[in-house]
Amino acid sequence: MSDTVFRNCGVSEENDEDRPELQAVPVFRDPTADTSGSGQPARNSVKQKKLILHIDLNNTILVSDAVTKQGTVAALDYFLSTVTWGHMSKAGKWEWLSEVPSLSPPGRDSVSYYSKFGRVPGFTSSGPGRKFRGVLEEHLAMLRWPADLPEDKEFSVRGEDGNLYHWILPSFFQLLLDLASQGRDFAVLFRTFGTDLPRVLRVVHRALVQGGHPLFPDLPALKLSVSETPGRIRCTGKRTDVSRGEEKCSSRDGERGVYQYLSAVAGLGGFQDHFDWWARNTYSILGGKPFWVDPFDPHVQHIFIDDNIRQTDEDTIVHPKVFLDRESSETRTASTSELYDLCLVQNDLLQAISDASYFTKRIQICQENYERNLQQGTD
Repeated sequence: MSDTVFRNCGVSEENDEDRPELQAVPVFRDPTADTSGSGQPARNSVKQKKLILHIDLNNTILVSDAVTKQGTVAALDYFLSTVTWGHMSKAGKWEWLSEVPSLSPPGRDSVSYYSKFGRVPGFTSSGPGRKFRGVLEEHLAMLRWPADLPEDKEFSVRGEDGNLYHWILPSFFQLLLDLASQGRDFAVLFRTFGTDLPRVLRVVHRALVQGGHPLFPDLPALKLSVSETPGRIRCTGKRTDVSRGEEKCSSRDGERGVYQYLSAVAGLGGFQDHFDWWARNTYSILGGKPFWVDPFDPHVQHIFIDDNIRQTDEDTIVHPKVFLDRESSETRTASTSELYDLCLVQNDLLQAISDASYFTKRIQICQENYERNLQQGTD
């Protein structure tokens, strides 16, 4: 965990329209956190908190994108262009500065291939990206739908290369099993700009309620409900409106009310976020998916997992809003680096494919870091 988590930046939500600069504010801490005098997080506090997991879809639990019409191969190929790093040499040629993909740049003068050249079809098929063709093929092999199972039109998808792949990553279903085995109280909210949400909710309902997934037949035993009604989140400079079916709330009535609504959800559901608002705000933190965090709440921890979470606030997809005190509805915009690996997880798609316990491990890291951070805030 970087020490930058204690260098907080924020803005008041009273005048979002003017897009103010981030301002220095007190440290992210909970003055009522349970302390044991050891300087270590209280173990029982980690277990007691309800988890609200906000999970992106494309390139997080889906290796495809309905909006850009990318199939499995193209989506993974594109992701590799965002996590491979180099720079332009003095001779004007691209040079790689890292031999392996990584979420973070290997040095200050390195940029991702995507940042330099944009979306390049067939990244690993031609040009400098061929260097990472083996990584693509290795992870496609891990994504293959088991050969001894028949094709399933909902849980499997046929890629551009004719092979069958998992549509929803097995590591997501494993996360549900792991949390349930730990006795955790949790809920999952899918958060996406895309159009896959209704289909995802329908397929997840089949897996969790009907027991339709051949690799995870025991999911119905978890007794998790699934709301197949997709919700919407829409933003303006003055408020955020959240709706799902007959349920409606707005930050116009106080941001704490929205937080309490999201903290009270049960089972699995989802919301389509406001892409046009993100675009209007130049794809920066201030236009990102709104995400409320209350460090004074002893009962709930919210965690957001998204491949487009980045520690560069000018180019990130989640807008964290941290409450200033226990009672008020006033929030500040927290920098991504402050909450990175506490409440914000930048998804590593390669790890999510290769490690069935990836999501479980990342959430555990967030819980431990979150408790340690709050504990230190009381010292």
